[in-house]
Amino acid sequence: MLNTPLIATATVRGLRVTPQKARRVVNLIRGIRADEAINIVKFAPQIAVSEDVYTLLNSAVANAKQKNPAIRDASELWVTEALVEEGQTMKRFRPRAQGRGFQILKRSSQISVVLSDDKNYRRPSKESVRKAAKAAAAAGEGVTE
Repeated sequence: MLNTPLIATATVRGLRVTPQKARRVVNLIRGIRADEAINIVKFAPQIAVSEDVYTLLNSAVANAKQKNPAIRDASELWVTEALVEEGQTMKRFRPRAQGRGFQILKRSSQISVVLSDDKNYRRPSKESVRKAAKAAAAAGEGVTE
């Protein structure tokens, strides 16, 4: 059996913060140890985002502990992937002069964090997964009973 790394994910959706502001905080934690990331986020100046990312990181650590009880604390895990994507955009209108209305876009974010016990873990791309499946199917066709 292969020694596969532990992978734990956590996601928050519909966060009422613009993706641009969320990326400022998430870029601080990408690629560092989880306990350091928790401390960085705890004291980040962007309070609106950092509180939610702090909760998200703690949730990902709890998910990792649930998967593997041998993990004692967050110092054994690395933030291998941290993504911020656009969520839904609420459209509102502000009345302006002479009967006009200007559009206001209230953006939201989706943040996902992947923790691993392997610092260099990268999730396999869709293309590499397809190639592996194709190779496995080709190898399976050659075997007849």
